Amino acid sequence: MAMGIAGSTETPISDINTTPLVDVMLVLLIIFLVTATVAVQAVKLKLPNVRFDPTTTKPENVSLAITSKPDGTCLVYWGVSPVTHQELLDRAVAKLKAEIARQGGVGNPDLELPEAHIRGDVNTPYKCIGGAIYTMQQAGFAKVGFISEPPPGEGVVRL
Repeated sequence: MAMGIAGSTETPISDINTTPLVDVMLVLLIIFLVTATVAVQAVKLKLPNVRFDPTTTKPENVSLAITSKPDGTCLVYWGVSPVTHQELLDRAVAKLKAEIARQGGVGNPDLELPEAHIRGDVNTPYKCIGGAIYTMQQAGFAKVGFISEPPPGEGVVRL
């Protein structure tokens, strides 16, 4: 405590210097305001309650397997035969046209287009899988899905 110099009384001054306290409180207030707005920004969604949804394999669906070489070169397989990017596009367009013709043309109200099912290796770069997705969508496939394997010991569990 400080001693009073001015005046005739020699009692200690018991006033607290509040300037540092106010500075600390203002800094904390600013930090909390900034972090609270970052933490609150979220889009409210209702996510599906299905852990694993089995797909039905139809003969007209296209099965693609995608992997890569150690040097990063993408390898795409249509069924079990390897294809290039252009061959993938040509085969996909031909498959879609043949399926539409088989079902009676575009005017058929019950037209069911085939789907593309992609099985991608875990270590495959995204550019390989993304390129295959883009190529299949460019060919006209509306549904492009991924085939995955559930962890061992887990079956189909609906919540």
